[in-house]
Amino acid sequence: MYEDFTVRDRFTGEQLHCLWKGTVVAIATRHADATDVRFAVNGKPVWIALPNLAWVEQKRRNGKVITDYLAAQLAGRYLKQAIESGYDNGREMYTMTVDEVLDHAQAVVKEAGGTLNLPSLPVINENEPAEAEMGIELPAEPPMHMAESVSIRHPEPR
Repeated sequence: MYEDFTVRDRFTGEQLHCLWKGTVVAIATRHADATDVRFAVNGKPVWIALPNLAWVEQKRRNGKVITDYLAAQLAGRYLKQAIESGYDNGREMYTMTVDEVLDHAQAVVKEAGGTLNLPSLPVINENEPAEAEMGIELPAEPPMHMAESVSIRHPEPR
């Protein structure tokens, strides 16, 4: 979805390759009440800052949580739209509002058909989710040996 995509710059027509690189809680790095999602755009770092209040508001509004996977996807969707629209192109950091985070989260979940269909990150092996490759189980997800019964893409553990 939005962890590795190409997009055409609105003004230059240049094809840009956007690749998710990581997610960092910005309290520790820049003393901000935000979570920063880093992408490489044609190799250049670009950060999307998501206000931490969005996590609280998401839970308050619908009882759902924003997972790390969802945060990366919604930030990528926002970045793609920012590039396509020409929104202050060339910036190193974009800051989303709480409402933008919630709107993009809803749109990503709808596009994916549910949170269980979101790609696992980091991509270690394209043929296997990261948690299966590393032999771990994530909280609030069914164990890998039960994955087939709930229709998610986790393979059986080795």
